[in-house]
Amino acid sequence: MVVATALGWGNAASILISVVLAFFFGYSLTIRPILRAEVPLQRALPLAFASDTASIGVMEAVDNAFILLVPGAISAGLANWLFWWSLVVSLMVAFVFAFPLNRWLIARGRGHAVVHAYMH
Repeated sequence: MVVATALGWGNAASILISVVLAFFFGYSLTIRPILRAEVPLQRALPLAFASDTASIGVMEAVDNAFILLVPGAISAGLANWLFWWSLVVSLMVAFVFAFPLNRWLIARGRGHAVVHAYMH
């Protein structure tokens, strides 16, 4: 959202770049230690996708829904306190939704439990 707002992009572009960057950086943060454990890239990519897709998806859905529900938040500029307040609160709310999902997935050997075997 910060990038799109700084560049003056519209609402749809703001949401799109937020989602794309969230998945890119989420997968990147997961794949890095897997590659350090000398797992080949063709094996590491599916592991990262399996461990992070649901979590990032929920985070992004809740985060963007919250921003859209707060009046004026999606169009607030970087100098506006509403932009930063809604961004911080949206991430906290999204965490509240993603945390139980992650616990549920890990308890069933899914999500981040898939990659824990590769991390030391």
